Amino acid sequence: MSVPLVAQSKPKVRTVTGFVRIDPGTYQKQIADALVVLRTAKREFIAEGYQVETLRLTTQPLGELVAGMSNEQALAYLALLDHLSVKEDFLLNVGPAMMHDTDDPATMHLLELALSTLPNIEASAIIADEAGIHWKTIHRTSELVKYVAEHSPRSQGTFNFTATAMLKPLSPFFPGSYHTGAGRQFAIGFEGANVVAEVFTKDKGNAAAATADLTAALTTHAKVADTIGNKVAQETGWTYGGLDPTPAPLGDVSIAAAIEDFTGAKFGSSGTLTAARIITAAVKAVPVKQIGYSGLMVPVLEDKVMAKRWAESAFNIDSLLAYSSVCGTGLDTIPLPGDVTIEQMDRMYADVASLATKWNKPLSARLQPIPNKKPGDQTDFKSPYLFNTMIHPLP
Repeated sequence: MSVPLVAQSKPKVRTVTGFVRIDPGTYQKQIADALVVLRTAKREFIAEGYQVETLRLTTQPLGELVAGMSNEQALAYLALLDHLSVKEDFLLNVGPAMMHDTDDPATMHLLELALSTLPNIEASAIIADEAGIHWKTIHRTSELVKYVAEHSPRSQGTFNFTATAMLKPLSPFFPGSYHTGAGRQFAIGFEGANVVAEVFTKDKGNAAAATADLTAALTTHAKVADTIGNKVAQETGWTYGGLDPTPAPLGDVSIAAAIEDFTGAKFGSSGTLTAARIITAAVKAVPVKQIGYSGLMVPVLEDKVMAKRWAESAFNIDSLLAYSSVCGTGLDTIPLPGDVTIEQMDRMYADVASLATKWNKPLSARLQPIPNKKPGDQTDFKSPYLFNTMIHPLP
């Protein structure tokens, strides 16, 4: 019988994300009011001994945000928002540029320009939902990613964009976050790979014990978030949307290292999929109001150990799609050779959309082509959030 784990370390709070519907004439006051709510939540977490990494705001979808503006006016408005996000220390997401195949694809052109010239704004496109796969959006997404890779400094604009499939509104994690309502809502997301590592080191190779102990450990922190979320909602009049307890990794807080602790083998070896299933099962069992992915994230370039294993060819795109069958992975921060074609990316996005719709689960795809880089080359991103790795040939 497993001995219940007493969690020694707290996860970081990756984000407290607010959802707003702003107006060009009053956006500064609306954002200021929203930040009061988010900073209240941050203070509550700090009082409980948690570190809060970021505060984030997600606006209405891009087409609605800039309705009635010319491209020049829209870019100027987005630049003001970009500047304000730096000044007030929050991350900004302007939602999906396309939510349906019937949406105006011109909004994607505006987003191409924004992602290529504004360093902080994040956004997405929805490539599948309950109505099915959005084939036109997939193709337009590939075109956007190709353009941004070729026109943004160091091709890093692609890091601020993702394609989502079957992801519901109010996810706190960027870049896929979006909402379609009146706003005045907020959600919370954790960075809890350290909690997984603690459990997996103790319960190495024991799936039943690891599932039970990880559920218990995640629940301890989720209940704190739930209490804080409801308290802040009561005090502010905003609506608490829920918690995404996905144990997100970042840098040295590595989900790949945690999985290696459990399997005793390199990430990508046999047993990796089982570990992914254990994590997702534990997350789903946490008894609080959940939102977003609520599974497992495997971002190749954001996880130090994962980036190393990618360079070693320990796993590949097909491996990640296999893991996505049991967790909320998709294809996240995947470095691609610069000569990748739009048609090749179409197929990658389609695979993610097909898997998401088949199993009715949220997945995303953040592809990052790098012009003038070929298989065997190293990436050379200059970002505290990205770990450079090797580029592999496409099958």
